[in-house]
Amino acid sequence: MAEQKIIAESTMEDAYKFLKITPNPDGSLTRNTPVPNVPSTPEIDPNSSNQLISLSKDIPLNPASNTFIRLYRPVSPPINTKLPLIIYFHGGGFVLLSVSSVIFHESCNAMSAQIPALIASVEYRLAPEHRLPAAYEDAVDAIKWAKDQAINGGDPWLKQLADFSKVFLMGSSSGGNIVYNAGLRAFNINLDPIKIVGLIMNQPYFGGVERTKSELKFVNDKILPLHANDLMWSLALPEGVDRDHEYSNPLINEVEVKKKIERLPRCLIRGYGGDPLIDKQKKFAKMIESRGVHVTPQFLETGYHAVEIFDKKRAQDLYDSIKDFVKSICDENVGKSAM
Repeated sequence: MAEQKIIAESTMEDAYKFLKITPNPDGSLTRNTPVPNVPSTPEIDPNSSNQLISLSKDIPLNPASNTFIRLYRPVSPPINTKLPLIIYFHGGGFVLLSVSSVIFHESCNAMSAQIPALIASVEYRLAPEHRLPAAYEDAVDAIKWAKDQAINGGDPWLKQLADFSKVFLMGSSSGGNIVYNAGLRAFNINLDPIKIVGLIMNQPYFGGVERTKSELKFVNDKILPLHANDLMWSLALPEGVDRDHEYSNPLINEVEVKKKIERLPRCLIRGYGGDPLIDKQKKFAKMIESRGVHVTPQFLETGYHAVEIFDKKRAQDLYDSIKDFVKSICDENVGKSAM
């Protein structure tokens, strides 16, 4: 009863206002997000005062779905060195934002230069216009695109710089959810000659009908309050299902997908103590670890959901941890190939 009272204090109308979205009669949304979009930067402008650390360009992915990839590369990559390829999925609760959103564009710029790596940021379809599993299907398209690039070439940046034996899937929030589900779906594909060697899930977005202690503790969280969280799941999930659907709650079908989970590569899972989702993230990490997956858990006591967007130091901490994770796997693979 107490839980119902807490949730009732915030109405669905409040949630729409909080997310700055408006439902339309045809089931679509009008999105009034204050986050601006920015263009790619495929070359250095000699007349610009901005110091570029990475270049970027947009590449069509699936014209039928109107999806594309924003590909990033360091301006000054290491000489005579192939770089890992990170396929990246942005956050936004499956409902909001884009690869063009300045917050994700800038983070991919920074990561490409610092790791260093090629980063393929995927413009996947958003809900409710395209409910799940549409985003997962777009993620699989991106994996197939990487395979096609490895076999047939096409993009000069990838041909010159990419090491297709070192492919990572990375995502933040809903993007972290996509990483997990795309990782499972990848087993249905003949990946040769590419190899997915690691999954990076930053504050992965998972749900469930039963409320966790952290959800109730941070019911009025400034970034992800419970009523907004519930609304995003209602817009993202297939119609007629609840938050205990496998797309939201990975613990529901762990038995059915046990064999696939066991085959997942090494995983970095990161979360923050002030995030309403922290309890679900910890349970998820323990679940896949119990299935034999090598998990690097990084659950910090402080911080909140999407903290790296607002705090430059936290952003740098995140980039450093990703760099270390990627380097450790790449070094490990070099050692294996030398044996």
